[in-house]
Amino acid sequence: MAEGQDGGCELCPENGRGRERRSGVTEVSLLEAAKAGPRRSSIIKDPANQKPGRKKTVSFSSMPSEKKISSASDCISFMQGGCELKKVRPNSRIYSRFFTLDTDVQALRWEPSKKDPEKAKLDISAIKEIRLGKNTETFRNNGLADQICEDSAFSIIQGENYESLDLVANSADVANIWVSGLRYLVSHSKQPLDLVDGGQNTPRFTWLKSIFEAADVDGNGIMLEDTAVELIRQLSPAIKETKVRLKFKEIQKSKEKLTTRVTKEEFCEAFSDLCTRPEVYFLLVQISKNKEYLDANDLMLFLESEQGTTQVTEEMCLDIIRKYEVSQEGQLKGFLTIDGFTQYLLSQECDIFDPIHKNVSQDMTQPLSHYYINSSHNTYLIEDQFRGPADINGYVRALKMACRSIELDVSDGPDNEPIICNRNSMTSPLAFRNVIEVVNKYAFISSEYPLLLCIGNHCSVQQQKVMVQHIKKIFGSKLYIEKPSPTDSYLPSPEKLKKKVLVKGKKLPSENDLLEGEVTDEDEEAEMSHRMSDDYFGEQRLITLCKELSDLVSICKSVQYRDFEVSMKSQNYGEICSFSESQASRIANEYPEDFVNYNKKFLSRIYPSPMRIDSSNTNPQDFWNCGCQIVAMNYQTPGPMMDLNIGWFLQNGGCGYVLRPSIMRDQVSYFSANTKGVVPGVSPQVLHIKVISGQNFPKPKGACAKGDVIDPYVCIEIHGIPADCAEQRTKTVQQNGDNPIFDESFEFQINLPELAMVRFMVLDDDYIGDEFIGQYTVPIECLQPGYRHVPLRSFVGDTMEYAKLFVHIAITSRGGGGKAQKRGLTSRIGKKTREYTMLRNTGLKTVDEIFKLAIHPMREATDVRENLQNALVSLKELCGLPTSSTLKQCMLSLASRLVNSDNTPSVSLIMKDGFPQLEPLGTIPEVQKKLLSAYDMMIQESKCLIESADIIHNKLLQCQKTGENTHLFSLSAALPQLRASETRSSAASYANCVSQGRYAVRWIGVTLAAPINVCPLPGSSLLQAPSGRLMSAFKAC
Repeated sequence: MAEGQDGGCELCPENGRGRERRSGVTEVSLLEAAKAGPRRSSIIKDPANQKPGRKKTVSFSSMPSEKKISSASDCISFMQGGCELKKVRPNSRIYSRFFTLDTDVQALRWEPSKKDPEKAKLDISAIKEIRLGKNTETFRNNGLADQICEDSAFSIIQGENYESLDLVANSADVANIWVSGLRYLVSHSKQPLDLVDGGQNTPRFTWLKSIFEAADVDGNGIMLEDTAVELIRQLSPAIKETKVRLKFKEIQKSKEKLTTRVTKEEFCEAFSDLCTRPEVYFLLVQISKNKEYLDANDLMLFLESEQGTTQVTEEMCLDIIRKYEVSQEGQLKGFLTIDGFTQYLLSQECDIFDPIHKNVSQDMTQPLSHYYINSSHNTYLIEDQFRGPADINGYVRALKMACRSIELDVSDGPDNEPIICNRNSMTSPLAFRNVIEVVNKYAFISSEYPLLLCIGNHCSVQQQKVMVQHIKKIFGSKLYIEKPSPTDSYLPSPEKLKKKVLVKGKKLPSENDLLEGEVTDEDEEAEMSHRMSDDYFGEQRLITLCKELSDLVSICKSVQYRDFEVSMKSQNYGEICSFSESQASRIANEYPEDFVNYNKKFLSRIYPSPMRIDSSNTNPQDFWNCGCQIVAMNYQTPGPMMDLNIGWFLQNGGCGYVLRPSIMRDQVSYFSANTKGVVPGVSPQVLHIKVISGQNFPKPKGACAKGDVIDPYVCIEIHGIPADCAEQRTKTVQQNGDNPIFDESFEFQINLPELAMVRFMVLDDDYIGDEFIGQYTVPIECLQPGYRHVPLRSFVGDTMEYAKLFVHIAITSRGGGGKAQKRGLTSRIGKKTREYTMLRNTGLKTVDEIFKLAIHPMREATDVRENLQNALVSLKELCGLPTSSTLKQCMLSLASRLVNSDNTPSVSLIMKDGFPQLEPLGTIPEVQKKLLSAYDMMIQESKCLIESADIIHNKLLQCQKTGENTHLFSLSAALPQLRASETRSSAASYANCVSQGRYAVRWIGVTLAAPINVCPLPGSSLLQAPSGRLMSAFKAC
């Protein structure tokens, strides 16, 4: 067959692009399908994986289709059997070829081919390296590269000129087998191979024999099947008993015998087949230089280059080996076998959640308004809003989950004792005294930071006084009742309020000396009352408030929101506004910048719509994006929205307080909650996620299909500002819930990482409807890089034992490893344009002239940063690494390439002007010259950045001083013009003008340094600020 006439190539698509089916017809992209119309579900359905009415079936084989790989001999046996691979040529043509490994393991061969059979082969001794992924110029510049799955591609680098043979397997599993097998052969090319015993003399086999012999009380080399099954389940508790028994039957059937007894060899074979995770084996071989174990040096390199661990020592690695290695030989000699390495990867040390954030790690000394606060709505309910029962355990549950704002709706009860209930429903009441006794008991068990009691007061004056007596007696000194200081302008910090109980409620006017007075009803209850009655548009109801209860309210006085202009002028920092869900949504859409600015100083509480009688939850992310601190959630209702809330408050030690992003705290910063692009002052990041495999997925709860078979797939959701929200999914793995292999990679651009979360969700792909298996939600700031396990949670939020995802995480800057486009050197060099930070005019000539001085140094800063990032990308590509790789990995690859044929170094390392330089030792090949050139460029650009950074920064500081010292009075003179303009224009135009002014100020320091912090001044108060405050406002400019 002529090369150009090969059959159609079946390629795995890149995520988000067209997916080819076996018919060769390209499906519409998933993103295009998503845009075509609204989806009821947030889950992307994969059109290529839709199954035509197939019913669930029971599998009688532990492996649906392929033999598990558990050793190098398995890889080599597979290669000798051969398989079809796609051969990619630089001219964009792709040919199907059948590749095999010779029986003497000395050469690869492929057919059909026009070439002479002796030319259609590649000697193992000629192979320099094997690269997994699309990491050669052929792949990067090939017009069809975007249609090739990253995880199914690999390249064989051969000869002195480092020519590449670029191949694509039909799955990531097959690619891993070829890569692992070839690497093993290359590393052992000068040693005799002994693969006959299949690894029976390995430390693993020795360990398994000792386990068997210890349980073989008779010493005759056999044991009952029941005993063998129990023994394997002791070694691997997650494995199912039925699966172990099935494996023993398979082994015995292959030997044409049927018995209830198991030999030592059968026990070892069954354990190896059942408990070896191929993806972990491939990883071990990759990082161990193709040994089948990891020594301390291998582990050290793995921790530094892949896991992002710093200050790793040999002793630290030996401690890990001693802790997790299962074999005695490995512990004594200091190495990890496949089983020890698997145990380590499953440990808490390799959890996806960064342990730093399991403790309070954020600054807790800032004003209370600078934090998100974990909040509960109608805490006393455990079901729906109308008929659901009230239970005191609702408070116990919320407080154990570090909820720091709970709700108490108090009404008159019998025997002059207040009760807690929903007046507009049929819920059963709770005794107020009993509730606050429980609250006092559990208030600070999960968090020592302040607890906010949101009291909805519907009591008579008489029972209000009883309520006050109970509160004072039970909480005692924990109550915070200090009056707000007139000299303060911001709320106290969580640190200052440790173990204090704050009361939120109505308060009598300070000038009122009477023992009681009238105040409006609580906003939430008023809205509910109006909606449930005929006078929805009537006036708000007034209630009588006694002075004793009013005095309990200190810094959380409930006031009604009018508009932002009134609030910024007259609201006191100790006052809090409550917004209904619908009201807050409208404000967020119409005045996103003003809402953010308002929340920089004042607390906002958002409560669910009273029409959510089923106790469903709103999306808290919509209001966190606006800076709203207290978003009340129905804790009794699990689901995606509650998952987001639980995941978000896992950070900062799970204390219930999370510091908001700096751009939401700095008074002169510009931020719109509806931004759909790059955020001023924040460097975008790219989140790289590779979903490798899953373990021990349970059958969906309530699933009606018979049998234990599931068809899982993984959906990854990004939640954050609108510009960051995204969703991708893996392929479906059919009939495998025990250890499905996904091997798919995704990239997400994150414009505001401090406010973004990633949600992993596993579903069962079913013809009728996809059923939920498990999920895990985690803030992006809490992700650990490298190979990590994700502990899945059930629908109600409980951690599911043994159910996990295995993933690889990398986070890079957008310039240093963003979306893969056409990343070849030629395409990058040919691109002459560069985006620079621009300043937006404020309309004030004096201000604009000052800030123009910053334009040139900001361009310089962009140049030195981008030049270094481009140099790093070039070096990584020449080293055959993806742009998401670390510099440590790059240096390791560089060192392995700069060697002669006799394995001696071809360069020497010298220090020149304090920078490491590489000098060639004699004549070196052209490919090594290119490597040295790219390395020199990276060093030169690093040197340029280091030497230029202070100079550029000083130029920016000089611009700030000019704005402060030279033009201050001119600026003061210009402000009345702005005020007059505001009088003539609408409030919206004025707010936009002020926001643009902040925008210009913030951009001055964005390129090199952290965003500029200017003293706290809310919105329009800048216009009335005396000269002293105005001076301090621009002290950073």
